[in-house]
Amino acid sequence: MTKVKRGNVARKRRKKILNLAKGFKGAHSKLFRVANQQVMKSLRYSYIGRKNKKRQFRSLWISRINAECRHNDTNYSLFINSLKKSNIDLNRKMLAQLAIIDKTTFSKILLSSS
Repeated sequence: MTKVKRGNVARKRRKKILNLAKGFKGAHSKLFRVANQQVMKSLRYSYIGRKNKKRQFRSLWISRINAECRHNDTNYSLFINSLKKSNIDLNRKMLAQLAIIDKTTFSKILLSSS
């Protein structure tokens, strides 16, 4: 039986994991076994985080729209309902931008949808 030498392959594999673990504290960035566990956990967290980011942004947009709606003596749910009834197709991101940057346009949209 021939001798299998895998030093080069094993080193590359470990180095790849340790490079991903750069910036972690203590043994989590130095020791392969601990770093490997931490990298797997961080990849799992980053996957979940990409999903949560979308939820958090939507909730931020809604609160910005609601704040501006209340400033104009209505509330968020009535505003969105009136937008749907009057067939105005603006997404929440754009409405939130208008609420921050261009308050006059936002109040015109609010009046036209009522």
